Amino acid sequence: MNRKDIRSANFEETGYCYTLSLISGKYKPIILYCLMEYEPVRFNEMQRYIKVADKTLSQNLKELEADELIIRHVYPQIPPKVEYSLSERGRSLVGVLDQLCDWGNENRR
Repeated sequence: MNRKDIRSANFEETGYCYTLSLISGKYKPIILYCLMEYEPVRFNEMQRYIKVADKTLSQNLKELEADELIIRHVYPQIPPKVEYSLSERGRSLVGVLDQLCDWGNENRR
């Protein structure tokens, strides 16, 4: 068996670490799942679905948008209407999110 040497390894340089840096936290995976299932979704709809404070949801949405995983679409009307959806980059995570769902369904006690 060929074992890798951990002494020269750097976790921060792995794809796993990079992916986690984009989707880690309590709410980002839930937001991505919500958009995967129901997009487009308005802010208030998402807030009711996730049951999270305005500030927390807003911050997580801004971070996901900055990482180009979601798209924020603002409609020029009064009152303002804003919808969120997955970007192409965000859609590329759907397989990963589906696998998490499958694992949870298979291993739920």
